[in-house]
Amino acid sequence: ALATTSETALLTSASTETIIIKSIRITNNTANTPTVSMDVLDNSASTEFTIFNTKSLTANNSEELLSVPLVLESSDALKATISSTDSIHIGISYLVIT
Repeated sequence: ALATTSETALLTSASTETIIIKSIRITNNTANTPTVSMDVLDNSASTEFTIFNTKSLTANNSEELLSVPLVLESSDALKATISSTDSIHIGISYLVIT
């Protein structure tokens, strides 16, 4: 669970690897309806791209956020920002290529 509402890096690829993210599953274990935003920091372009912007989470529910794989190249990062520090859990399934 994220303990802050500040943007937090969830996964960062090393300079010698590529990461293929197959699944991002978010579980909201509360009756509240917080929001989540996810961004990818593209290190080679020095730019941050939003993949989900202020997505509302249903109370007491899990949700798969990806419909296609997401690729992180050398030193890229997947980041998340949540609206509250409620009991939000994020599971990420990925493959590392070195």
